[in-house]
Amino acid sequence: MTTLTDLTSLAADNSSLRRFLHGLPGVDQVGAEGRAAGLATRSIKTTAKAWAIDMAIRMVDLTTLEGADTEGKIRSLCAKARRPDASAPPVAAVCCYPDLVATAVEALQGSTVAVASVATAFPSGRASLETKLHDVRDAVAAGAGEIDMVIDRGAFLSGRYLQVYEEIVATKAACGGAHLKVILETGELATLDNVRRASWLALSAGGDFIKTSTGKISPAATPPVALVMLEAARDYAALTGDVRGVKLAGGIRTSKEALRYLVMVNEVAGERWLTPDLFRFGASSLLNDLLLQRHKLAPGRYDGPDYVTVD
Repeated sequence: MTTLTDLTSLAADNSSLRRFLHGLPGVDQVGAEGRAAGLATRSIKTTAKAWAIDMAIRMVDLTTLEGADTEGKIRSLCAKARRPDASAPPVAAVCCYPDLVATAVEALQGSTVAVASVATAFPSGRASLETKLHDVRDAVAAGAGEIDMVIDRGAFLSGRYLQVYEEIVATKAACGGAHLKVILETGELATLDNVRRASWLALSAGGDFIKTSTGKISPAATPPVALVMLEAARDYAALTGDVRGVKLAGGIRTSKEALRYLVMVNEVAGERWLTPDLFRFGASSLLNDLLLQRHKLAPGRYDGPDYVTVD
């Protein structure tokens, strides 16, 4: 692994960034897929399963990003986020479009649930930097405490790494005190080598989290991609002492999948990352299955789907 005492020196020019990113160790795809598959076979004891389910609930960014979203839907989602059921912990955040942030902030007032907003011409990332930053500032002004930005994949895949880096830096500055999650849209990056490069680029530019996907592209979060991103966060922390988070979004719908990813987090990045401050699930339907599995642990039988609220 290339070591640098000051990663900000990477931004001197595009050639410096290219040398660094292409100097990262290549990803053995077969090896990554094999290790991810092996971790998926690990079992969680019943005594630990209740803790794991509650932790997964606390890590959920309960999300709705549809053109038909309304203020009423956001209020309903926020009520569920605050109190998923009578005894479950609240989720980490509610994620919505910028124009609905104010509604979410009002609905979540007095709770521990954060308000996250997508921005920067989500989901394509294809707009002028001025437009993207205006998007961010609007969301922050409305009260968003977390911003989920998308990188320009066209620029990245064309090798214009400095452009992507500078857009992340500018977006981070526009966030003010809000946390920045950088969406890589890994389904469009084609290779695990590109996932590793994009992860390091986003972390070096100041992203507080690296995030797999918008949820609009398939494939989204996959075990090999999650493995590579967790390795990047772990290695970045080892190099710089700066600990950053990872968010998996898109296609994670069941409790079984979520718990497998928690095993991966523990085994690859380490126990330190087993907290909502450093690991999140971007999901809409996942919470319902986590609640159903949580209910099953007490009486030993499954509830029907009508025992959880409809999103």
